[in-house]
Amino acid sequence: MRLEKCYFCSSTIYPGHGICFVRNDCKMFRFCRSKCHKAFKMKRNPRKVRWTKAFRKAAGKEMTVDAVYDFERRRNEPVKYDRELWSQTVGAIKRVSEIRLRRERQFIKNRLKPNKAEELAKDQKEVERNIELIQEPNLPRRLQKQKVAVPQKKADAEAMEM
Repeated sequence: MRLEKCYFCSSTIYPGHGICFVRNDCKMFRFCRSKCHKAFKMKRNPRKVRWTKAFRKAAGKEMTVDAVYDFERRRNEPVKYDRELWSQTVGAIKRVSEIRLRRERQFIKNRLKPNKAEELAKDQKEVERNIELIQEPNLPRRLQKQKVAVPQKKADAEAMEM
């Protein structure tokens, strides 16, 4: 059973599924669904269509270079059947998929780290803007007029003084 990759979106095509387009020069293009086939016929660039794997890799959303991807490449070398080699191969495939998943999770975490700092800064600004909602309503008026300082980093405090 051979699993093919879609020419346009790079998703897996299982046997009996998809469309095969053969060009005049005998090059075969396999598509997983009509959406990919139509986009190919309209001469769309997969790197510019946001839902494709090529776009995600070009935009830095997914890992592009890693040793794990070398194992997924197709090899056209016939090998004599050996039960022990077969069992080792199946075990290696499971191990490689575990490693790939772990590395992809770490890549996503690293990609989202800067976003946490931006969210914290946004939350601090919102607290400063709406501080009257946080203060107690029964405080004397002279205390309500005083601004409550929100804890910030030293660098932010020095920048505010200047």
